[in-house]
Amino acid sequence: MLRRGLVSRCSAASLLLTLAVTGLAGVAGARGEGLALRAAKVITCAEPAMVLTGGTVLLRDGKIVGLLRSDEPLPKGYELRDFGDAWLMPGMVDLHTHVAGTGINDAVFQANPGLRATATVVPGNSSLQRALAAGVTTMLYIPGSATTVGGQGVLLKTAPHRYEDMLLRDPGSLKVAQADNPKRWGYGMNRIMLNWSIRDIFREGRDYAAAWTAFETGQGAEPERSVRLDIFRNLFAHELPISAHTQVHQVVLASMQILREEFGLDLYIDHGTFDAYLAAGYAEELAVPAIIGPRSVNQQNKGRGIDTDGAIVGVAGEYQRRGHTRIGFNTDAPVVPAEELALQAAMGVRFGFDDSELGTLRGLTIVPAEVAGVAHRVGSLAVGKDGDLVVTSGHPSDPRSGVECVFVDGQLVYDASEGRDF
Repeated sequence: MLRRGLVSRCSAASLLLTLAVTGLAGVAGARGEGLALRAAKVITCAEPAMVLTGGTVLLRDGKIVGLLRSDEPLPKGYELRDFGDAWLMPGMVDLHTHVAGTGINDAVFQANPGLRATATVVPGNSSLQRALAAGVTTMLYIPGSATTVGGQGVLLKTAPHRYEDMLLRDPGSLKVAQADNPKRWGYGMNRIMLNWSIRDIFREGRDYAAAWTAFETGQGAEPERSVRLDIFRNLFAHELPISAHTQVHQVVLASMQILREEFGLDLYIDHGTFDAYLAAGYAEELAVPAIIGPRSVNQQNKGRGIDTDGAIVGVAGEYQRRGHTRIGFNTDAPVVPAEELALQAAMGVRFGFDDSELGTLRGLTIVPAEVAGVAHRVGSLAVGKDGDLVVTSGHPSDPRSGVECVFVDGQLVYDASEGRDF
């Protein structure tokens, strides 16, 4: 049940959304007014001040311009919204989703690095609205896993804006898939051929990127442009990561050996389930983050060479227990609904993940933001970052908590008092 007073304070903020829709949002900004959001707990998801008790976040022109402790006075020119006993945190980030549009999963060739998920984005669709209502404000929308290299993802805000206003970065990543899904391609491939296919296209991409670097530094002729291979210039310049759809210990090892050790590229383990946590120490050594999901547990499956002696083992907890420090969560929506991202973290805790230092909240916010290379914009509450904030009735990874309000770029875009979306 909503606390008395929270409804009216959220509803009052809905005026900003009305003004935005009618084109009058600039009126308040023109007067130099800002917005101050206060709550019993402000979870910054940043170090060293992870939690501000009774803190206040100052917003102006869509950005965070200040964070105040409870003993600091509110400066002039700010409208105060006090959410009482609620929690205030950064918007959540999901780095594996297929629901931002109509989807793309072209399987004509083994490797399709030139395909772009951005061409299929549908702003404001119902899945995005439900994700937003659950506090997910940023997502990486990626192609499917029918082939070894599925194409380019795009990083988007989930708010019902125009595409240009949703866009964080395009391309957002390159999707690489290992194991069972691309094995079904064409005449059927085993894992050895999958590895060969990945090495083959990445060698071609490396040579293409090197040729352009030589040209730009005056050490070679201008290469012929290839739209199919352009993405490798971004990858070898370390401007974006590889979304490595990889699971099962053997396959996760192969992904890291090929993409990280051989080619020296930035990647993260995407899925990383079944017994993939056995590679956690190696991943930590190579500085390869793990964004885990949608499976939360591993259990005996000798058909896959997995034997847990019959126990149900929590995947996130096992990564953590083996010393891995950069752990996040994903939904693979619609496999798990996009609005259940926080529940993925809750399942991690239920099956052994230690949340005593709020690792679930970091895994829902700043860890994926850093992995995606957009932590300068989103993922934590810090001066200069986007005003993407979520008001919850309690710990966001506690299934008993509810999302009450969501702000994106300083505007109220969801208010549960007007009717919950799920």
